[in-house]
Amino acid sequence: MKKKREKSILILGGGLIGLSIAYELAKNNYQVEIISKNRAEAAGFVAAGMLATHAEGLEQELFEFGHQSQIIIPDWIKNIEIDSGIECGLKKCGIVVPFTSVAEIKKFPTHKYGKYLDKNNLQLEIKGLHPKWKHGLLFEQDGQIDNRRKLMRALERACTLHGVKFQEGAEVKELILDKANFAGVKIKNATGDVKKIFCKQAIVCCGAWSKKIYEKLPIFPIKGQMLSVQGPSNKLGRILFGPNTYLVPRDDGLIIVGATVEKAGFDKGNTPEGMKQLQQGIESLFPEATSWPHMEHWWGFRPSTPDKKPIIGKSTINNLFLATGHYRNGVLFSAISSKLIYKIIDHQKLSRKEEELIKKFSLTRFYKNKSFDSPLII
Repeated sequence: MKKKREKSILILGGGLIGLSIAYELAKNNYQVEIISKNRAEAAGFVAAGMLATHAEGLEQELFEFGHQSQIIIPDWIKNIEIDSGIECGLKKCGIVVPFTSVAEIKKFPTHKYGKYLDKNNLQLEIKGLHPKWKHGLLFEQDGQIDNRRKLMRALERACTLHGVKFQEGAEVKELILDKANFAGVKIKNATGDVKKIFCKQAIVCCGAWSKKIYEKLPIFPIKGQMLSVQGPSNKLGRILFGPNTYLVPRDDGLIIVGATVEKAGFDKGNTPEGMKQLQQGIESLFPEATSWPHMEHWWGFRPSTPDKKPIIGKSTINNLFLATGHYRNGVLFSAISSKLIYKIIDHQKLSRKEEELIKKFSLTRFYKNKSFDSPLII
């Protein structure tokens, strides 16, 4: 028998973060409805799927956030796979970060967590690596998820099986308020009809588009262009993470190459300049791959904040919650973000560490004197 669901909530945004939160809430007896304009544009369908807390050199609260998420990701993925029946491609394959000098390694924020590789061992790990790289760090604890082809689809299916409703092609035109309380949304649906949906609580998690729903969010898009090449199976056993380009190998020999970092607004499409930059990045890391056939070119928009840290927690409107601004680590942060937001919404006690993280990622950090009346100029 299906459980009677007494608590209901709207998820405003159907990307990876939105799906992750919807899954967590629906599993815990919430009636969830996802409102999404175009989930195909979500960053979760674009990202390479790296779990790279250490290889990206994350620091301070971002490192702690990523570290805590990587701890819970294996069980989180296992549950999604069981519920959906779809394998998600989780692999602790390790990530190699190459350097030209030892001095560069010493400056790398997370170098103490990596295994040092001299030139010979570096070449053993990545056969065919460009000879300019003399040193390296191997982060065996890092890895990847096949988010584009597997995880997103698995979450969609798992959400559906837990009773989550989807309104695809629906644009949120306005928040409906009852004084200082959230009361619902006015939407324009896929057939062009304008309707009101009433609900007592909601979460804004529509990535780079979040500011269009809640204007107080200092969220802006950072465009990223990517491509994939088809190589021989198992040619690259580990992710290769260079200073401007990364190569993420899947089991079937497909290699995801990314990504440009562009302040281009919502300018859609790949550009010759972007493709040239990625091709040069391949040449600088793994020259052999420049001759492999291109399978696909695509682009997406990362949701960035001025300090490149996410915004998680409460808004200025009662019962309107926030989970956005994950920039380039949405895949890595998805498990921990959904866990924390669920605990906040369900009024569960947070651990001291969780309270500290929520404080660091609060929207209030962008406003003087913790007030929302006077924005901090950045």
